[in-house]
This record gives sequence, structure tokens and C-alpha cells, in this order.
Amino acid sequence: MSTEYSFPELNGAATAVGSMPGTDAREAARTVVGELDRLPHLPELPARGPGADMIGRGAGLLVELFAQTEPSGWRFSDRPGRDTRRAHSWLGEDLDALEEFTQGYDGALKLQAVGPWTLAASIELHYGEKALSDRGACRDIAGSLTEGLRRHLADVRKRVPGAQLVLQLDEPSLPAVLAGSVKTASGFQRLRAVDRQHAEQALRDVIGALDVPVVVHSCAPGVPIPLLRRAGAAAVSLDFSFLTERDDDDLGEAIEGGTAVLAGVVPSADRELSDPAGSVQGVRTLWRRLGLDPELLGRRVLVTPTCGLAGASPRYARAALSHTVKAAQSLVDTPE
Repeated sequence: MSTEYSFPELNGAATAVGSMPGTDAREAARTVVGELDRLPHLPELPARGPGADMIGRGAGLLVELFAQTEPSGWRFSDRPGRDTRRAHSWLGEDLDALEEFTQGYDGALKLQAVGPWTLAASIELHYGEKALSDRGACRDIAGSLTEGLRRHLADVRKRVPGAQLVLQLDEPSLPAVLAGSVKTASGFQRLRAVDRQHAEQALRDVIGALDVPVVVHSCAPGVPIPLLRRAGAAAVSLDFSFLTERDDDDLGEAIEGGTAVLAGVVPSADRELSDPAGSVQGVRTLWRRLGLDPELLGRRVLVTPTCGLAGASPRYARAALSHTVKAAQSLVDTPE
């Protein structure tokens, strides 16, 4: 399936999932822009606390919906409070830093935001149950998020006018939403599975309302690749270690249909890194197994860490980004 907004042609490119260690927005932006010259991204720094975490930042993007932290986690509230103000403040700080280090930049630039299903599976309604339990609440979240993302994209365009924007929707909870394995707020039961067509339509509505190519990221097993393609995703981002041969057909059809793959192959936590070319050997093996043209490999596959780097040391995070760049280039230099 072709999408209206195709993923940019970035032969031999690398990027990262989003989060970085530490609390210094300028240092994170300097590192990301300096290391990822083909596809830098807006860093996220969850170590700063509530409002800088993935769900808090996502809640901060919502329009006319507000959330605050409770002992049980994030919960919707009637009016914006301290946590909403923090989320807005930290996002502004991150954007200021990104703007500073992207002066004159005219390449691809990736933004990240938590997707509607992971938000619904993570934020509680006023009475305490997950929003995922209420179909109307799920619909409201998707609509509110869509408007918030439109505003976010417009803001970034003013700050980095030469950039070709790409939006990543983080949906780590989507496989659990579809499987009916999201726990209730009490933790003793599980919420009913969301119908796959309904889940697909909600994503299609969000993606279709945005004027940028969208990549959907999930670092969980069982990423529903065909569903994401039908919903309009221009690319899928996944932890490569979770793929099995059962995924071959879905992945092969996606690649042949023009879908880009962001392959998470570089460890996201501190460890000894192997030779960069060795890190992507599994990608080459998959490519051969699928019988795909080796010349397409560097054009359709981007290399990333397996997940966010928030839990890594700053030194390792820099090394991991450098490693992904070298690994991505090796797919071009040695595709077979």
C-alpha cells in the first residue's frame, strides 16, 4: 500500500528512538544533531521527572484534555495543573535547544509522540479505570492528540524551517491492546481486546490528518505490521530481536510495498559494542531469506538502537549513536 507521505529517501541513514540520558536539553540536542547527521531527532529526557516521561509529554500535547500524576500514575483532570505546566515547559526547553543546534539545517528531522492507543492504555479516567476501557474516551484522546500534533508540527516548522519533518508515533502498548492483555487499574484483571478494525481506523484518522510521513514505533513483540501499513504508516520501527520467521511474509510485503523499516539492532543499555557491520548481520540474513534486492537494503532500512537510550550512560549513548551510523553505512557498502 502506498502512502500519501512517503518516508524520505535516506540511503544508509541511522537515527535513534527518542529518549536520551540526563537532564541537560542542550547537551542532548548537541549530541543527537552532531552524531545523527542524516536523521536527527528531538531528544526526550525522562530523567527530569513527571511531564518529561513519554506519557507525560504525550498528555502535554493533548488539546483541551489535561492529566496529572497520582500515586497510581497519570490520570485525567478537569483543568491544567503543575504537571501539565511542567510538560509544556520541558517541551519548550527541548525545542529551544533543538532550534539552536539546527540553524540552517535542511534535511530530515524526526519528532516523537506517544500514540493514541498507548495513551489510552496508560492514563486513567477520573474514576480510576484506564481510558482504554471507554470507547468514547479513546475517541476523544485520538482527536485531541491529532490537534495537538498539528500544532506541534507547525511550531517546529517555524523553528527549523528547512527541515523535512517525520513524525514517530510511539505505540509500545498496541500489541497488548489488540491481545487483550492490558491490565485494569487494579492490576487484577485485563481489559477487553480492542477490535483490530477499530484500532486501525483510529490510527488511520490520526495519521491521515497530519501532513508528514509517520513512522509507528513499538519495542514490544508482535508488532502488527499489516495493520500499521493499512493505517497509513510510511515506516515501522521495531526491536529486531523480537522478529521471528513468522513475521517474514508481513515484513517482506511491507518492504516491497515501499514501507521503510527502522531496525532496532544496537543495544539501548550499556554493553560492549561489536563491529558495526556485525550489528546488522541479522538484517542482511533476513534480506537474503526474503529474496529482496540487495541494492534496496540501504534505502529501505534505517538502523536504530533497540529502544530509547534514557537508561544508558551519556558516554554509552554517544557511542551507540555513532555505532548506528557506521552500521547503517555498512548496509550500503556491503549489502550482501
